[in-house]
Amino acid sequence: MKHRNFFPQNQNFPQQTHFIGVLVPDDITETLESCRRYMNQKYGCKSGYGTPIHITLVPPFRSDEAYTTKDIAAAVQKLVSSAEFSGFTAHIDNFDAFGDRTVFAKVSVSKQWTNFRDKVFSAVSGAVTGSLRKDTRPFQPHLTVANRDIPAGASTEALQAFNELNLVEDFQIDNITVFERNGGRWNAAATLEF
Repeated sequence: MKHRNFFPQNQNFPQQTHFIGVLVPDDITETLESCRRYMNQKYGCKSGYGTPIHITLVPPFRSDEAYTTKDIAAAVQKLVSSAEFSGFTAHIDNFDAFGDRTVFAKVSVSKQWTNFRDKVFSAVSGAVTGSLRKDTRPFQPHLTVANRDIPAGASTEALQAFNELNLVEDFQIDNITVFERNGGRWNAAATLEF
């Protein structure tokens, strides 16, 4: 089966260099990595393997060459160190999908998540002027299992299998991580804990 190619072939397309997210505890990561393996073995899905399990706060962007990962991390560190900033408890409530294009562990939406995302976006956009574009859609925190290369109709069957896991967990949001693209893979370049 042929899948649409979501990556431009034009060599003039500026490669995204960074994104900002939250890493999750190891036990949740292990569960979701197992789900990724299932999607690969059953449906041939390969997307997502180049990225650690995370919740995206600021989607991938291209940082101007004038700014470095250290500049971005310094802006996040300043936010994390501010008196008005603190962590909170997040809740996973099983799995869901964005149509046939993304299967994910569903993180419950809350005002805390939206405020958290907005503060991080402001801090990073102030550090890398002109590099970011704010997403106008409502924020839906999620933990991606597979995306882009899911065969048509497979997400319904996968959701049935995954929801049998009954993944319902609370976990503490205790970090902001700056991811950097290196050799076609996303790496956690700086994790700022609070």
